[in-house]
Amino acid sequence: MSSWVPVPEGSGFPLENLPYGVFDAGIGRRIGVAIGEHVVDLYALADAGLVPHGEALQDVDLNGFLGLGRDVWHEVRVRLIDLLTEGNTAIRDAGIEALYPQSAVTMHLPFVPGDYVDFYSSMEHAVNLGKLFRPDSEPLLPNWRHLPIGYHGRSSTVVVSGTPVRRPRGQVRPGDGPPEEGPTQALDIELEVGFVTGPGNELGVPIDVDDAGDHIFGLVLVNDWSARDIQRWEYQPLGPFLGKSFVTTVSPWVVPLEALTGYLIPGPTQDPEPLSYLRAEGDWGVDLQLEAALASPAMDEPDVIARTSYGGMYWTMAQQLAHITSNGTAIRPGDLYASGTISGAEPGSYGSLIEITWGGRDPITLSDGSQRRYLEDGDTVVLRGWCHRPGLPRIGFGECLGTIVP
Repeated sequence: MSSWVPVPEGSGFPLENLPYGVFDAGIGRRIGVAIGEHVVDLYALADAGLVPHGEALQDVDLNGFLGLGRDVWHEVRVRLIDLLTEGNTAIRDAGIEALYPQSAVTMHLPFVPGDYVDFYSSMEHAVNLGKLFRPDSEPLLPNWRHLPIGYHGRSSTVVVSGTPVRRPRGQVRPGDGPPEEGPTQALDIELEVGFVTGPGNELGVPIDVDDAGDHIFGLVLVNDWSARDIQRWEYQPLGPFLGKSFVTTVSPWVVPLEALTGYLIPGPTQDPEPLSYLRAEGDWGVDLQLEAALASPAMDEPDVIARTSYGGMYWTMAQQLAHITSNGTAIRPGDLYASGTISGAEPGSYGSLIEITWGGRDPITLSDGSQRRYLEDGDTVVLRGWCHRPGLPRIGFGECLGTIVP
């Protein structure tokens, strides 16, 4: 076999990207990296002695590798780029089978999150929901501009793209009547980006905001599905609970932070200036374009219903990590920290149906003629993300997909 994989134009996974995932080609779960339309089997490369730190790369998930830290991640990345560069014949000379078409493999959850936290870091989204939930009050609560708001989710219900999403049941309160129990009638999407952690910290020792790069391995797309009617009845006074915990979908490929250095940008100006432990040096915004698409069961291709950018997030991932550990809590390899719904300032850039339809008041019409206020059984939602600038490689994030079942 060839040791060099030509990368088709627009494939989304150039050599500069090399996102990590866990795949099964019929011989059990293995760690791989994507290049072009292929998956490179790191188990096979490690078995042949072609990559360092082979024991961690021969595991069934990324957690062990994530725990080895930034220097190891860089060392392995440099070696993989060398092995996969045209002219290097090491893989061919080893006589091993290490390349599979992505279309021929099954993707699995790439990491095992011991903890999952969802933040609320898009100002535009927070303002929109404040207007919907508290129409007679200020949209932003007094603490929002001072700290990254978040809640702890259920790591046991984090699933990989393609996993069916079963419509949850719960308590809802229709109008002013007594509460009822039943399936949600307001199932929603949340277009998000998450980061996956590496080595972590000791209990009681916060992570400095300027050390965040030592602990953030890479990014994934996240759909933190929400049952808005369940959420509305239960969220006061302690926040999200059963309306959020039923499932969270992540994309199968983790894009290393190191692959995104050319796309780091300044975050928005924060007013008031945050406290000292949240003031980071350098750029921590990411110029990452996002879209959400929706298809009814009658549609062959989904309609794009939102386009927005991760680059405008008010609170950055470095600030999120510094804040969550500021009380001494410990993070571990493979933990997942999501941004919260990402919305822009204008219609068309809202990352949830509750915003797009303004609480169901203004339904959208899909290309098959059907209307949606919220998701119906059989609907499929696809999230996509990419970075692209003239003179820089296109960095794709693949897809984050889920279909609603009764």
